[in-house]
Amino acid sequence: MSSTAPTALIAGASRTLGLGLAAEYARRGWHVVGTVRGDTRTGLHDLADASDGRVTVEQLDINEPEQINALRDRLAGHSLDLLFVNAGITRGDLSIADVPTDMFTDVMVTNALSPMRVVEVLRPLVVADGTIGVMSSRQGSLAHNTRDGQDAYRASKSALNQLMRSYAARYADAAHSLLLMCPGHVRTELGGPGAPLTVNQIVPGIADTIDRHRGEPGLKYLDYQDHTWWFLGACPYRTTRRPGRGRGQGPRACPTGARSLLGSRRCAVLRAARRTGGRDGRR
Repeated sequence: MSSTAPTALIAGASRTLGLGLAAEYARRGWHVVGTVRGDTRTGLHDLADASDGRVTVEQLDINEPEQINALRDRLAGHSLDLLFVNAGITRGDLSIADVPTDMFTDVMVTNALSPMRVVEVLRPLVVADGTIGVMSSRQGSLAHNTRDGQDAYRASKSALNQLMRSYAARYADAAHSLLLMCPGHVRTELGGPGAPLTVNQIVPGIADTIDRHRGEPGLKYLDYQDHTWWFLGACPYRTTRRPGRGRGQGPRACPTGARSLLGSRRCAVLRAARRTGGRDGRR
């Protein structure tokens, strides 16, 4: 790997969003390590062949913990500026009452447990001011689940969001920027052919958003346009402790002056978010 170019590891880069992100970072002059499952040739191999050494292909099935550990050992001595885990499967659009146990387990392991295993095992390779991100989804937001469908997939992305919040709390003293990325409704195997967005449309925005927040410690839930999404209905202007006030809480500056919890009729930020499909309305 180059000693001067920044390095990104993108887990799940064989096709669509992961492949697009690998190509985007390679175009920006980064060294990219992309992972694929199995030994079948993929679009990432084609990208690597044409990259003049900027793209490296590694084999990884994120559902196999020993393969995650082996990848860490192979990368020992290298530093990552970005660790990004792109994982998402669905096993059919069934109501939860009809989802077989093995299907639910498969979706939850692949979409929630395994990405967090990758993050936990590879985090020591990420430089102090680097970024750790995972691909989430709007469907992982409890606050904006207003219709049924894709129950197992929704649950897995909600679980991923919760696990990343726990991770952020566990490593609260670390300087890493932590990102849950919401790509939007994209024309992929998951999104379907009728989705309004293409991979080429959103990937530059995802990369811009990731790069913009480098060096900002803490967890953020963002879309490809750098809009903030809410996890569980908690106001982004939630209260924070003020020195000298004991157990009291003091409000952060609310742009509307409402200083109200999300859900209040007075909260203009919430009303704007509902109009814009879940974003905070500030952009």
